[in-house]
Amino acid sequence: MSHPSDAIQLNHTIVCSYDRSLSAHFLADILGLEVGAPFGPFLPVDLSNGVTLDYYEWKDKPIQPQHYAFLVPEGRFDAMIDRLEAAGVTYYADPGHTEPGKVNGLFGGRGAYFDDPDGHNMEIMTTPYKR
Repeated sequence: MSHPSDAIQLNHTIVCSYDRSLSAHFLADILGLEVGAPFGPFLPVDLSNGVTLDYYEWKDKPIQPQHYAFLVPEGRFDAMIDRLEAAGVTYYADPGHTEPGKVNGLFGGRGAYFDDPDGHNMEIMTTPYKR
């Protein structure tokens, strides 16, 4: 049996971007979060569970798009969709981006996918996936 101090948790991840300020502020604005102070070459966006997305400028090579999924409160989901619409960002019900302007109802919650300025496939969802 494991002890709570033995828990393994994600602490931070680096998000490659062509413009760390543009990308960090984009995501923070959509999620209703703040961008933190620069930390060396990184610009952090702190999430509520203690995980930090550290935006890093990756200018010399093409960026390989990644997927980042955010579990968000049901009561804040509509505001995020409104901010996407106000920013002119298309959101989709599916990860393949074939159902524009729609949200999904997976696992009894709601979810949507959208691209950030660097082509990363971002997901907001109100219910975690049941495995």
